[in-house]
Amino acid sequence: MSTTTRRNASAMKMVGALLALYRQAAGHTQRSLGERFVIGEQQIASIEQGRRPLKPDLAEQLDELLDTKGALSTALSRMPEVDLVPLWAEEFLDREREAIAISSYENQVLPGLLQTEAYARAVFRSRVPFYGDDRIAHLATARIERQSILHREEPPITCFVVWEPVVRAPIGGPDVWVEQLRHLRACSELPGLMFQVLPLDRASHASLDGPFVLLETPEHQRLAYTENQRGSQLIADPGEVAILTQKCAMLRSQALTPEDTRDLLDRLLGER
Repeated sequence: MSTTTRRNASAMKMVGALLALYRQAAGHTQRSLGERFVIGEQQIASIEQGRRPLKPDLAEQLDELLDTKGALSTALSRMPEVDLVPLWAEEFLDREREAIAISSYENQVLPGLLQTEAYARAVFRSRVPFYGDDRIAHLATARIERQSILHREEPPITCFVVWEPVVRAPIGGPDVWVEQLRHLRACSELPGLMFQVLPLDRASHASLDGPFVLLETPEHQRLAYTENQRGSQLIADPGEVAILTQKCAMLRSQALTPEDTRDLLDRLLGER
């Protein structure tokens, strides 16, 4: 599994400004360039503003089209390194930031968007091979920063279904677990957020194949994201996304209601 580096924000803006300069010199608008690569005007605008990283394969294609003599690819390869982020997660993180709707199912750990920093550190500390303390700190901080989307003036509609053993597992120890339960209880009251627990005693389970995330972009494109032990994939095929959408709908019907889930959290907290 290859890795790449998460880039410095200022450097991303510099590369974006270069793209804008070369695009204008070649007589292209953001729309015409986006249509040329079937990625859309908004994605070109996001790259030029430094909000979305320019990927190496697209940089090479842009260099050829705009006749930049490899300038974009060279600038991209010389960007300063900040945090290591798996290459396979980069596009998902970009899409998550701009999504207007997010749905997910988890059966191992709580969704990253709902984790406390202490819980996130415990999750990364449990990894094998082991991470060092500095990398754990960087990754946990980045995970918490992702959660800002839940507190935007117009947050995405979010739905989280979690298998009951995940809620009961004391990852990080009793103190971390109780803090995490309190955080879940508070998140369950956020506008537009639905948190549901799939009970352990259910006789049927619509996603024994594992966890997944569904995203809807501002352009109303529907995407899916799945992970396994050694990698993951971002899925755009409508048929595959439809299957996971059906699973999500079934899981929500099998899970406790948001109100009953809050009652469960209150009972777990009351037992402490």
